[in-house]
Amino acid sequence: MNATTERSAIHARTYVLFVGALGALAGLMFGLDIGVISGAQHFIQDDFKISDRILEDIVSWMMIGAALGAALASFMSSRLGRKRSLVLGAGIFVLASVMCGLAGSVDGLLAWRLVLGLAIGVLTFTAPMYLAEVSPERNRGAIVASYQLMITIGILLAFLSDTAFSYSGNWHWMLGIIAIPGFFFLVGVLALPESPRWLMMKGRKSAAVEVLHRLRADPGAVAAEISEIEAQLKIPQRGLTMFVNNRNFRRSVGLGVLLQFVQQLTGMNVVMYYAPHIFQDMGYALTAQMWFTAAVGLTNVLATFIAIAFVDRLGRKPILYIGFCVMAIGLGLVGLMMHLGITSHAEQLFTVVMLLIFIVGFAMSAGPLIWILCSEVQPLQGRNFGIGVSTVANWVGNFVVGATFLSLLTHFGHANTFWLYAGLNVLFILITLGLIPETKGVTLEHIERDLMAGKPLRTLGQ
Repeated sequence: MNATTERSAIHARTYVLFVGALGALAGLMFGLDIGVISGAQHFIQDDFKISDRILEDIVSWMMIGAALGAALASFMSSRLGRKRSLVLGAGIFVLASVMCGLAGSVDGLLAWRLVLGLAIGVLTFTAPMYLAEVSPERNRGAIVASYQLMITIGILLAFLSDTAFSYSGNWHWMLGIIAIPGFFFLVGVLALPESPRWLMMKGRKSAAVEVLHRLRADPGAVAAEISEIEAQLKIPQRGLTMFVNNRNFRRSVGLGVLLQFVQQLTGMNVVMYYAPHIFQDMGYALTAQMWFTAAVGLTNVLATFIAIAFVDRLGRKPILYIGFCVMAIGLGLVGLMMHLGITSHAEQLFTVVMLLIFIVGFAMSAGPLIWILCSEVQPLQGRNFGIGVSTVANWVGNFVVGATFLSLLTHFGHANTFWLYAGLNVLFILITLGLIPETKGVTLEHIERDLMAGKPLRTLGQ
């Protein structure tokens, strides 16, 4: 390799990292919204004098909007492109964040939470797909995992912001301040290149080649990737038609839906949305609740680096096995402590540690890996439809856990609720064994060929 070629390769790797990091910032927007509503709940409930049922609505209406946004994003990303969809989602996010902060009534807050959800739905649909399409296969797992890392960073930043504002109890600032990073994200997205796969879908081959040269540097790799994309595009996007007529495509869509429900039913978003409430049940005062919630966010960030470091080394399935085991043990012990009764400071700390261990299990496994797998298993011709359906499923599952947790605690019991989620994580070990493929180091085109050849889902990519 001569000096010029080496410089080009270094420049391409740097540019891929830049594009990947900036695209993954869509996850930051999602994380900020999860985090701010968690810390603001206590103050909103006190200010508006509302019941737990109404509070569950305020938390969960964002997920309804997100499901609608994800469904719309399937059409938008195909017609407008991945980049412009990200721009539109970021713009709506900024507006809705400001209006949530200005809300003076429950109805107003519910309405703008719904609009904010639309933006989050567009971003959570488009960003993982965009990242998968611009990443080289050798780094695809780590780059798509960075999306989940940004979610965790967003949650942490929001938790820290909420903790700072908790001393004054100003929930309006808690909800509104996230418009500031949203604005910077909006500006940054304007610098992203369009997805080369989408450019090829629209017949803009020269533009796709130009983007790939900036992302890959190696002319041979660019030519090979263009050829692979061209071969796939001989059959146009026809998602719903494919779903109706092609059994193998229905399998990949079903797998994507299953994966998203698995992620939601681990119980992670229960903790993210209701962390202060959980720490209150452990016997902690308000200030301690907020700081322990920030500790949850920090643990979530740090543990995500485990996935980024090992997802392209160990593979997807080994990490999922470890993660589900850790989550089952952590939640099982939290449930046991709540069953026995938490009376001493040592018992409080032990329960907190078990909850943090659960966070580690999720952040190193199901958090980032589910998004990676969902972006990898959908064939190109039905990618928009497949990822759209799975992302909607994510938000439906998200809505279910967000809208039922406080009710479960009241009617099912604290210990039983945590044991329920622990048992689900045991079930997910079996699902990983029987249905989930290992896609480490395999091109998207290879995965598609195996899928359409009718191979069992767990053997795709082998």
